[in-house]
Amino acid sequence: MTFTFKIKQTLTLFILSSAIILNGCGGSDSNDSMPVVTPPPPTPTPVIYQYEVTVKNLTNAQPMSPIAVVLHDEGQLWQLGQAASSALEVLAESGDNTMVLADEMVLAGESGAGVLMSGMQETITVSIEDVMPQMISVVTMLVNTNDAFSGINAMVIKDLAVNESISMQTSSYDAGTEMNSELMATIPGPAGGGEGYNEMRDDVDFVAMHPGIVSQDDGLMQSALTQAHRFDNPTLMITITRTE
Repeated sequence: MTFTFKIKQTLTLFILSSAIILNGCGGSDSNDSMPVVTPPPPTPTPVIYQYEVTVKNLTNAQPMSPIAVVLHDEGQLWQLGQAASSALEVLAESGDNTMVLADEMVLAGESGAGVLMSGMQETITVSIEDVMPQMISVVTMLVNTNDAFSGINAMVIKDLAVNESISMQTSSYDAGTEMNSELMATIPGPAGGGEGYNEMRDDVDFVAMHPGIVSQDDGLMQSALTQAHRFDNPTLMITITRTE
């Protein structure tokens, strides 16, 4: 009897000890739950504002320099009666649009592929992400001139709906930075093959409507231009379409 009692007592102590050890490990304690990880918010889809600008050259024999198209919220590329900016001067005398496209007011800009010949047209696409532009400007040089240019200046487009278009015809302007001598040495286009930009300003130094050319056919014997190079307004047909 005594031996049996001791065996039962030993088993009882073993079971109690095992229970204490298991409780001490805490392997199944429901209070030790894993922390909840909150996933990051989804990346918002960017909003694209995109415009197609189609430019047609309406002149008889005036090639247009590579066209600059810029989106902006403030500023103007030119003002009648005011001196031309350095960027406009370079474009109007040489056809180089690099400085216009790099102007600090520009939010986004694109250049045409090359020279736009008479009667031809080109479509240029310009876009910007997450910022609706307020205005658009387009500018190009009449390359068989000293410093004539054409385009549209700070046109408001903020209310233009997707798939809506605006069309207009443009006039020609004189940058007022180079005398309209029509000399071969000062005409950068194919009619002259002369110098483009020259930092010296030897004209009235303000932007005005262009009076047109004289040409050798009208008695300006020094002129590199002929009647074929004359241009009457309108100079360009421009259509702006918001596509996105």
